Amino acid sequence: MRMNWQHAIADYQLFLKIERGLSKNSIENYLRDITKLTRYLTDSGIEISPIEINHEMIMEFIYHISKEMEATSQSRIISGLRSFFDYLIFENYREDNPTARLETPRIGRKLPAVLSLVEIDQLLSAIDLSTPEGERNRTMLEMLYSCGLRVSELISLQLSDLFFEEGFIRVIGKGDKQRFVPINPSTQNYINLYITKIRCHIKQQKGFEDTLFLNRRGKQLTRNMIFMIIKGLAEKAGITKKVSPHTFRHSFATHLLENGADLRSIQQMLGHESITTTEIYMHVDRRFLKEVVHKFHPRR
Repeated sequence: MRMNWQHAIADYQLFLKIERGLSKNSIENYLRDITKLTRYLTDSGIEISPIEINHEMIMEFIYHISKEMEATSQSRIISGLRSFFDYLIFENYREDNPTARLETPRIGRKLPAVLSLVEIDQLLSAIDLSTPEGERNRTMLEMLYSCGLRVSELISLQLSDLFFEEGFIRVIGKGDKQRFVPINPSTQNYINLYITKIRCHIKQQKGFEDTLFLNRRGKQLTRNMIFMIIKGLAEKAGITKKVSPHTFRHSFATHLLENGADLRSIQQMLGHESITTTEIYMHVDRRFLKEVVHKFHPRR
């Protein structure tokens, strides 16, 4: 059966969306890995279909990208390609997976960067609150830290996701999975101030009437914009750590753990599908683990 890359990728995209129910961002990441392979084939003058490509050609591609990519990126691409060829097998286009014998690069377990309370206060103090954008940015950072949100979850928050009377916000996470996260009264106050003093003066563009955080043009903020805002504040505050939106999420989880929260609760609030993903925070502060044993073990 003859199939070209464009056809195969289009079918795979529908499979990821309909059968697996993945989010737009996740689907784009999967397709990006395949696009890297097809671009390599084109640049190398290799004309071969996704059904005919073999293990040796995939190996050459991985060797090519290994010169300019870290082990984590290589591993992700191999995983993405493996999933794509598994789909072709599932649909009876192929009988074998050309990535099956590929060894993924060894990746050391990297502990997440964590901000101290002092550093979080320094970042917030660096915000210029004399501007409408400053008020909005403070509210966003407070939400990232107090709710442990992913950046994609933050920018897609809707006014209809706020359930302040119950003390929760509704978050749509990876794979469009819904969860409810507690929100403290002080963060609620920042949000209410932003809505009543800043957002109400922005002309919302069609389709963004319910979006919580808006740019000056009345549209949803981009992920890149949030990264740039935080990077600028870190430089202004003199923080030398590599700070990103995800740093606030790591700090949220780590500070909860240090103050006695259990992993299952943290897992639910972060929206981790597996507890093993949450367990990385157990490695962040070994002093805390020692205190837990001394406090709770019957042989203490």
